[in-house]
Amino acid sequence: MESLEDEDRKIDYLKGGVEMILVLMGPPGCGKGTQAKKLEAKLGIPQLSTGDMLRIAVKNGTEVGRKAKKYMEEGQLVPDEIIIDVMRERLVQKDCNKGFILDGFPRTVPQGEALNKLLDEVGKKITDVINIDVADQEVIERISGRRQCVKCGATYHIVFSPSKGDHCDKCDGDVVQRGDDKEETVKERLSVYRKQTAPLIFFYRELGLLKEIEGIGDIEEIFSRICSLIKKDECCGKAS
Repeated sequence: MESLEDEDRKIDYLKGGVEMILVLMGPPGCGKGTQAKKLEAKLGIPQLSTGDMLRIAVKNGTEVGRKAKKYMEEGQLVPDEIIIDVMRERLVQKDCNKGFILDGFPRTVPQGEALNKLLDEVGKKITDVINIDVADQEVIERISGRRQCVKCGATYHIVFSPSKGDHCDKCDGDVVQRGDDKEETVKERLSVYRKQTAPLIFFYRELGLLKEIEGIGDIEEIFSRICSLIKKDECCGKAS
């Protein structure tokens, strides 16, 4: 097993100029957003969120932003073609020159196909797709155990980081379970994920891009597993 020092050398090499495009996958509650932020800091490449990109496009009043605004104001899902157009605008910005990290997109096989087509257009390609695998019951326990202070927004977990009493440790506000963290809601989110997003695992496996890690453990353990998958020879196109 490689040490963290070995992994750091790999990442330092990548920061030296090799382009990386990473896609992080996994069920809701697997921690891919947290890991994407850590990779962003380590690799020096941006984490791209479709939600953020849409909001910025709307704020800047771009043509595609105006198209997206109509759907967003009506509470409708923004069509895939508009999301791809927003991404097309974002990928040509300077901070994406060395690559970027995607988490939460693509969500479906058609989106995956559209992303590949877009990357072909701009002369880029995905380096790795990393699937953070967590069993459904673990996801349910993680998310349904979350609690939040209604006053200051502080977050807790009934198992991993509970408040000292029935109220918030910081402001003494009420600590409650959010509606979208209730067990029945989590189960529905998992059902949608299994139907719509999980097929991407097979899609990327057939393309030879998929790598999988176990998403059980603390944040640093999982981050170390991800770093161990990012191999220098693969990223610079050399044979091992």
